Amino acid sequence: MKPARFEYAAPRTTQEALALLARHGSGAKVLAGGQSLLPVLNFRLARPSVLIDLNGIPGLDTIEEDPTTRELVIGALARQSDVERAPVVARLNPLLAEALRHVGHRTIRNRGTVVGSLAHADPAAELPLVLVTLEGRVKLANGERERWVTAREFFVSYLTTALEPDELLIEARFPVLKEGSGWAIEEFSRRNGDFALAAACVTLEIVSGVVARCAVAVAGGGPTPVRAPDAERALTGHELSDAVITEAAALAAAGCEFDSDIHGSAEYRRHLTQTLVGRALSAARARHSAAGPAAGG
Repeated sequence: MKPARFEYAAPRTTQEALALLARHGSGAKVLAGGQSLLPVLNFRLARPSVLIDLNGIPGLDTIEEDPTTRELVIGALARQSDVERAPVVARLNPLLAEALRHVGHRTIRNRGTVVGSLAHADPAAELPLVLVTLEGRVKLANGERERWVTAREFFVSYLTTALEPDELLIEARFPVLKEGSGWAIEEFSRRNGDFALAAACVTLEIVSGVVARCAVAVAGGGPTPVRAPDAERALTGHELSDAVITEAAALAAAGCEFDSDIHGSAEYRRHLTQTLVGRALSAARARHSAAGPAAGG
């Protein structure tokens, strides 16, 4: 199919783009990479009156560290493949680099943007899962103000975010992983490059043999990526034994809301999620052991 008729706008500054959004509101769609938007347009699931193409705006492809806040700053036009290969990402947040390798195929990542995936908010997507795991944040702006929104507040429901019709997602910020941290992302899909049926993402810090801090999050277990607080409590303050991992994985799966569809029953997805959380925790434990003790307490 082909998209319904729309006007095309190519602003040269962020302010021009924001002015167009203010004028057209919910009638506008923003084009960055287009890897999520174009299929939606072609199937006429969206019928915008105007398409606002950001690709002519300089300065939106940032991939850098903010040394003051210890965050990776990813601009609205930063391509997924560029972020995946960026030395600063590999050094400061290898979890993000690893997650990007699971996103679609190379040709998709060459054009798709990190921020665009966050704005699309598919609950099975890897990048929203990582942002939730790391408690990252996003900068939203309209013609009058800028505001910061945490990952937990940003993802509202299936394909729904806190982004208002007149707002642009300017950048995303992923906290830097603490040196010596364990981390992992595990997922299962029917074919390479497909969206995952389920996915799990974890980070942990082990001090004096016990888990001092951890984050466990799941994708595919509800309308948004979700943290697993019961699993995190079961891990914190304990040695990361196989038994503790098994208990935490079961708690993570038990806290999710699974639906049945043509790809798998709710029961299957729960079992799959439990397995993936267990694998992710084991992989994170191994990475921590290889890296040595985390600095600090």
